[in-house]
Amino acid sequence: MKKIFLILLTFIFSWINAQSSCNEIIEIVKSKGYGSTFFSPSSEAISQVTFYNVNIDYKTYYFAVVKFSSNFYKEYIYQVGSNTQTNYSMNYLTSAGKSFWKFIAPYNDNLKCAPDFD
Repeated sequence: MKKIFLILLTFIFSWINAQSSCNEIIEIVKSKGYGSTFFSPSSEAISQVTFYNVNIDYKTYYFAVVKFSSNFYKEYIYQVGSNTQTNYSMNYLTSAGKSFWKFIAPYNDNLKCAPDFD
């Protein structure tokens, strides 16, 4: 019983540390980059997506910070490709959810800071 408790406790602390790390990444990206926000008030899936370009050592990194409609206050971050913002912006008015699945969700494993929908 004690061993199971220790394993569970280790898992909880790992999860908390991962969440803190993700929140720290979001804060760093927001402080270092300029964001362009796309709102989707009528979407049942996506509330808003903000894209950031961050320059580090003469290299540009691209991020999307997503707020889902079911949880307005929680933000998730994805490290995306250079053309993701353009592709998303040309399609999100038709369907923010479909645009998310097509252009942002494939980058889920890069930072491991977003929900796993599988």
